[in-house]
Amino acid sequence: MPDQSAQKVVTRFAPSPTGFMHIGGVRTALFAYLWARKNNGTFILRIEDTDKEREVPGSIAHIQESLKWLGITWDYGPDTPNAPFGSLIQSERLATYKEFAEKLIEKGLAYPDPYSPEELEQFRKQAEQEKRPFLYRMHRPDVFEPWDGTKPLRLKVPEVKRYQWHDVVRGDLEAGEEALDDFVIIKSDGYPTYNFAHIIDDYLMGVTHIMRGDEFISSTPRFLSLYDALGIAHPIFATLPPILKDDRTKKLGKRDGAKDILEYRAEGYLPEAMRNFLALIGWNPGTEQELFSHDELVVAFDLDKIQKAGGAFNETKLLWLNHEWIKRMPSDELYEMIRATITSYDSKLAQSSTLTDSLIANIAPIILERIQKWGDLTAMLEAGELSYFFNAPTYAREALVWREDTGFDTTITHLNEAVKRFGAIADSEWSDSEQIKATMWDYATEQGRGSVLWPIRYALTGRDKSPDPFMVASIIGKKETLARLSTALSALGA
Repeated sequence: MPDQSAQKVVTRFAPSPTGFMHIGGVRTALFAYLWARKNNGTFILRIEDTDKEREVPGSIAHIQESLKWLGITWDYGPDTPNAPFGSLIQSERLATYKEFAEKLIEKGLAYPDPYSPEELEQFRKQAEQEKRPFLYRMHRPDVFEPWDGTKPLRLKVPEVKRYQWHDVVRGDLEAGEEALDDFVIIKSDGYPTYNFAHIIDDYLMGVTHIMRGDEFISSTPRFLSLYDALGIAHPIFATLPPILKDDRTKKLGKRDGAKDILEYRAEGYLPEAMRNFLALIGWNPGTEQELFSHDELVVAFDLDKIQKAGGAFNETKLLWLNHEWIKRMPSDELYEMIRATITSYDSKLAQSSTLTDSLIANIAPIILERIQKWGDLTAMLEAGELSYFFNAPTYAREALVWREDTGFDTTITHLNEAVKRFGAIADSEWSDSEQIKATMWDYATEQGRGSVLWPIRYALTGRDKSPDPFMVASIIGKKETLARLSTALSALGA
């Protein structure tokens, strides 16, 4: 393994703009980012857009937005003007790849592919019939033609040998000659292949550590043969464990519910929670700590603590973490998020005098008990679970009667008693829900709690289920409480 201990740490995240940012890619970016920040190094965002047929418009902006949401910032990226090594978008670096390709040609280590697709297919069929793996190098031409750019350019494997390398996560690895072959480095359209371009870019950008998925292990001998051909040392490899389905049966994929990372934002997950969650998939801090801020992750993160085995995407754990991070929000941010969510659902409330700072502060504890992500608050609003805090409820008068009572007389008696007792509470004591409860509790116990409390709850909320009616009363205020009880009495004909 090359000695890079004296070098400044440089890591990179190099996605292809072929669609949304999935969980696996974002975690790779996070680990690379954390390692750079821990070592006061450099983190690079590079766009590998050499496969133009698969490119999805808008993907580059989407990648940047996704990383920024999670607080993953780069020192150099596609939006960096005048970076010391040029553009961070591979399609704008074609001249560089051609320059290195010409160097390989001069050394006799690259040549144009002389075969047609039909001829190559025939070679593959022949290998299949002979029950041996197809290796292009077995058909390498004896004399190389000049390369005019119209044919694919292949690397001539400089030496067919058994490769051994070290991975900081997987340990010592090796592969035999069967893993080596002459592979395409420049396509006939002039664009480099991934196998070629990323090695050139990592070299020119001074990348010291490469973090990527285990699907690249089988390709590593090819990468090493290209490093040898170019005469350069390879960076340090860190193979990240796969992210598995919750049941750990296989890798998490799109068919298994893997979503665009920004969908989680839309559902109301906090970036702090998602960053915290992703860091713990395949990395173990070695302590019992589960909640990590950005700065705490930077301090704790270490390549030695990345696990070999895959980590499960446990959405229950993600929800728990999100709830914990919501509870950690500063009060002003929490209240503003509640206000924004409510007014986004009901624009009329944005202009209403009902949605006061005091009301938001009072209903915040109720909301925190019932949500794990902000989308849950929207669902509560859609279900009308909080509407009674903003507007007086409507209901059929029969709904006010407790299921064990007959007729309206008993209900009228209890509501009149509530009006009398609540009216006697001093305005200065009204904010204390326990004081309000104490005023009615003995009476309710004597007369039957269901018979007494049900009509009070329904008069105040219009719902079968709600927070404690005395808490609701304390929040909406004495005046509004008495007004709603009087409305209920009128509906009953009292």
